[in-house]
Amino acid sequence: MDNACRTEIEQGIANALGSAPVALQWTPIGGGDINAAYRLTGERGSWFIKLNRAERLAMFEAEAEGLQAMAAADGPRVPAPLTWGVAGGRSYLVMEWIELRSRGDAAALGTQLAGLHGRTAERHGWHRDNTIGTTDQPNPPDHDWVRFYRDQRLRFQLELAGRNGLDQRLQARGEALAERMAAFFSGYTPVPSLLHGDLWTGNVGFDSAGQPVLYDPAVYFGDRESDIAMSELFGRLPAAAYEAYNAAWPLDAGYPVRRDLYQLYHVLNHANLFGGPYAGEALAMMDRLLAQV
Repeated sequence: MDNACRTEIEQGIANALGSAPVALQWTPIGGGDINAAYRLTGERGSWFIKLNRAERLAMFEAEAEGLQAMAAADGPRVPAPLTWGVAGGRSYLVMEWIELRSRGDAAALGTQLAGLHGRTAERHGWHRDNTIGTTDQPNPPDHDWVRFYRDQRLRFQLELAGRNGLDQRLQARGEALAERMAAFFSGYTPVPSLLHGDLWTGNVGFDSAGQPVLYDPAVYFGDRESDIAMSELFGRLPAAAYEAYNAAWPLDAGYPVRRDLYQLYHVLNHANLFGGPYAGEALAMMDRLLAQV
């Protein structure tokens, strides 16, 4: 990244802080699949910055709004967004730097997740579209959760899989599943809960006081079970988190059956983003689900 880009971003940070611009120390942070990331350090504090192509600004705008929505709920701590924009042909999002560790108060995590999900809306979806990874995630508001999840989550990913040339069996089995989806919701009508939206273990940490922190959201309102299902897809949260969650707001008895249905969305997204074995995993999940209806 050239010096002009850095200077422009540092000016944006200064404007957001209401102070004169100063040169910051930029320390690269590895491990991300989607964005370049740095820790910025100066006299006024430290910040975390993500950078991507200029045309990805809407992704960062939606993430900032999602963080603000989560911060207003009675849920876990999230990094506060400071400023975002385009500089030197690159989009960026600057947010609070939080020193994270992998262990902390797991029971508080479960209780606060229930608090986050306790923030509800009249309809599923959100006031704007956003992304899951770099994949578009449409959020048109809908009173009907089954229709929303079928059309805006599964069918959207299946259509994308077709355009990406993935295994053609995905469309046939996916459509068969979509047609029978209502069977998984017999006697169960979820309320539209505020969701993190991408709640895998890599997006959960604890601050220096051991309190839970969530980051990298894909926010919308939907069935809270979909967040819990995602938290069980690539590893699991500590057992104490699930125990505390269920103590605060017990999951419906049908959740174990719907877990595969909600995890399927994320497996399909991984197939569309990364290819590899994810298409085969999605087919196996579809077969298990179709065998139950």
